[in-house]
Amino acid sequence: MAALGWLTPRRRSATARSVLAGEASAEAARKTSQEFPVHGDERAAAFFDLDNTVMQGAALFHFGRGLYKRKFFQRRELARFAWQQAWFRLAGVEDPEHMQDAHDSALSIVKGHRVSELMTIGEEIYDEYMADRIWPGTRALAQAHLDAGQKVWLVTAAPVETATIIARRLGLTGALGTVAESVDGVYTGKLVGEPLHGPAKAEAVRALAAAEGLDLSRCAAYSDSHNDIPMLSLVGHPYAINPDTKLRRYAREREWRLRDYRTGRKAAKVGIPAAAGVGALAGGTAAAVALSRRRR
Repeated sequence: MAALGWLTPRRRSATARSVLAGEASAEAARKTSQEFPVHGDERAAAFFDLDNTVMQGAALFHFGRGLYKRKFFQRRELARFAWQQAWFRLAGVEDPEHMQDAHDSALSIVKGHRVSELMTIGEEIYDEYMADRIWPGTRALAQAHLDAGQKVWLVTAAPVETATIIARRLGLTGALGTVAESVDGVYTGKLVGEPLHGPAKAEAVRALAAAEGLDLSRCAAYSDSHNDIPMLSLVGHPYAINPDTKLRRYAREREWRLRDYRTGRKAAKVGIPAAAGVGALAGGTAAAVALSRRRR
């Protein structure tokens, strides 16, 4: 895939593979995004991490469970997926080695299958294993941005096809996700770049923002993981949702807003970021209203 040439000067430790993964994800997201029905600030948008931010658990592991049900692989691989999912749910932290292992497993499973086949199956798996795991609080925040006339994108290490299905079901604009290589509509078992994780997420957001003409200082981002600090630091309005210990500490030090839906306890709302223009003010106000309603 040719370089897209969208990236602006950056301060980060991303590798060339991170940049490639980010650019590929941004290109895929723009091809599959839906028409946005509400007119508003065209230079503001919101970016939501998926796993443990929008949805309980990890999308890739739910997807693996659905593939096992359809006999794509054997019990041994299912046990590995189950262990990784259980560890993620209990620890509440993304482990890079687990994520890499999960991606390697998924790639070997889908190799030789048609993209269209997996998209159809993905729709079924969403209904079976994902639909009832969406956090209502985070969903309300995303809707607040939509109501303010802003586009809303998922940003996840899950396959872009799976992420696109989830985004469409939730009524969001589109999704940035890991791009698996395909030739003539058939998966090759390889990735374009690397999994969309850590710095690669920031590269994807940066690439999409440049292509869409977004002002990142007027945008918002939401995540549960310290691995997403590069993405959160890109925008003018970062939010820590269901944060792990490292992200909670980092967010408090920088007076970022926090919200935790895991125990039902009220959010620790830290600081009120100054709006950089009408669009950011609208988005920040809408999100604040959603938070206020949840507290009542």
